[in-house]
Amino acid sequence: MTSSATSTPPARAAAAAPAVEGQQYLTFVVGGELFAIGILRIKEIIEYGGITTVPMMPSCIRGVINLRGAVVPVLDLSARFGRAPATATRRTCIVIVEVESAGEAQDIGVIVDAVNEVLEIPAGDVEPAPSFGARMEARFIRAMGKVNGRFVIILDTDQVLAEDMIGDIAAAGAASDEPQAA
Repeated sequence: MTSSATSTPPARAAAAAPAVEGQQYLTFVVGGELFAIGILRIKEIIEYGGITTVPMMPSCIRGVINLRGAVVPVLDLSARFGRAPATATRRTCIVIVEVESAGEAQDIGVIVDAVNEVLEIPAGDVEPAPSFGARMEARFIRAMGKVNGRFVIILDTDQVLAEDMIGDIAAAGAASDEPQAA
C-alpha cells in the first residue's frame, strides 16, 4: 500500500525555504521558458477551452470556466508576465491551482502553453531568486531550480496569483450576480 503523504504538509511547505527536501514541482512552458509550481498547490490539469469572457477584468484574466459546477477564474500567465497573450494550440492546458485568499481556499486556472512533467528538485539544486536579469517581476520568482543543466523558474504562486488580483476577480463575480441598474 502506498501513501500520498510523503512530503511536508502544505502549510509547512509554504512557510519553508524556497524548496523542501524532496519537493516535487509541476513543470510547464509559457512563452518558450520552463516554469514550475509546487505540486502541493496543483489540483488538476484540464484541456483548454470553454472559457466565458467576463467584462471589466484585468487584461490577464481570460474569463471563467465551469469546473464541475464551480465557477473558476482563468488567468493567462503569459499576459500576467507582461508578454503577449497566449495563443491556444493543441498542447495548451489550464492548470487548476489552489490559492488562499482571506483564509479561504480558491481555485484559479492558469493557461500554460504545455505541461511537461512532475519533477523532484533536490534542495541542493535550488538557488534563491535573482534580483535582476529576469524578464518578469522578480517578486513572481520564488527560486531557480537546476534540472539537467537548465534553469527552471519556480513561481511564487502567492505573488503571481496575488490577493489583490483575486479580490478583483471575486468583486467582478459578485457584481455579475447582482441585477444591473437601468
